[in-house]
Amino acid sequence: MPALVLLGAQWGDEGKGKATDLLGGSVDYVVRYQGGNNAGHTVVVGDQKYALHLLPSGILSPGCTPVIGNGVVVDPSVLLSELSGLQERGVDTSKLLVSGNAHLITSYHATLDKTTERFLGKRRIGTTGRGIGPSYADKINRVGIRVQDLFDESILMQKIEAALDFKNQVLAKLYNRRAISAQQVAEELLGYAEQLKGYVADTTLILNDAIDEGKVVLFEGGQGTLLDVDHGTYPFVTSSNPTAGGACTGAGVGPTRISRVIGILKAYTTRVGAGPFPTELFDDDGEALRRIGGEFGVTTGRNRRCGWFDAVIARYATRVNGLTDFFLTKLDVLTGWEQIPVCVAYEIEGERTTELPYNQSDFHHAKPVYEYLPGWSEDITKAKTFADLPKNAQAYVKALEEMSGAPISAIGVGPGRDETIQINSFL
Repeated sequence: MPALVLLGAQWGDEGKGKATDLLGGSVDYVVRYQGGNNAGHTVVVGDQKYALHLLPSGILSPGCTPVIGNGVVVDPSVLLSELSGLQERGVDTSKLLVSGNAHLITSYHATLDKTTERFLGKRRIGTTGRGIGPSYADKINRVGIRVQDLFDESILMQKIEAALDFKNQVLAKLYNRRAISAQQVAEELLGYAEQLKGYVADTTLILNDAIDEGKVVLFEGGQGTLLDVDHGTYPFVTSSNPTAGGACTGAGVGPTRISRVIGILKAYTTRVGAGPFPTELFDDDGEALRRIGGEFGVTTGRNRRCGWFDAVIARYATRVNGLTDFFLTKLDVLTGWEQIPVCVAYEIEGERTTELPYNQSDFHHAKPVYEYLPGWSEDITKAKTFADLPKNAQAYVKALEEMSGAPISAIGVGPGRDETIQINSFL
């Protein structure tokens, strides 16, 4: 049975939550392998809408074990609040597993994130201010605090003091902020220990054993390919690896265990935060996409920047992730346009390229080259098969498939859990 990676093939917000949830009934484990509560998924079940920020989408599927892997950074207050909110709505959260090797986001990480972003002014990155970047920085600098440290008060205190030695100097002398008390941070974190203890496990061992036993494991990435710290539009990226390789390091499984890699593509393009976006629209079409698509951040509430489909970044996502399939979402949002532009190449200083520019400056100056495909006016939200779609909608999907370099195996035709056309099975 397969181990699958499911990830965003654009700048995030492609509808990964719905795709994960669609597979959840057939999957034994759903694993978040990177990111923190800067990522959000909206999942619609019947007439109920769930906004998930840190928890894997599989938590809404009975019989599925949701896992937070070692590559995730965990804000314990957010995690417990999210669990409490689901429990109040009757969702069983008892199966959740959290890696003891996952790093914690503390109050001082959030303080540094917000303070640094304000200090950058016009050069700001557009972070969510939730402490994700500073937590990952501490991990790399070997002064991070892990979930397992909550259960050894002496080690926890030593690690907090080591982390704050330098940070308090920066806060006081550079930002003119008050120093943070190590004792207060320790007391806050220790207050979460008992509530989290029952969820903590050696998730790497559990997941490898599950794959050995033939169980289906789905690795769920947050954000998207173009926000990857190594392969995205650096420095306007997240602090982790949402690409397929991140599933191996962020969950502790080898690459030979992965059988399929599914990229989620929105039928148009959006991004949140600063950074280059060649197909971004600043006109009525952009406003219409935002309004019809409900393009507001699940976690931040910020307006998403909207633009037409970009085949250049879709091909790039296929290459760097080794994608075997695409899940195309929000096709219904495009209903009503007489013509739909699709970016097939970029023009940079008078030269045309069909590949993502390697040079950062070139990407900032890239101008989209469009082809125009005929639109459709028919309601597609009730379509159950590909043949049910209007001919022009079918042609649009086929064109995107050919341009993107991997088969489109499922299509989202509405926000509901059942408003999906399955063309090829992922399992």
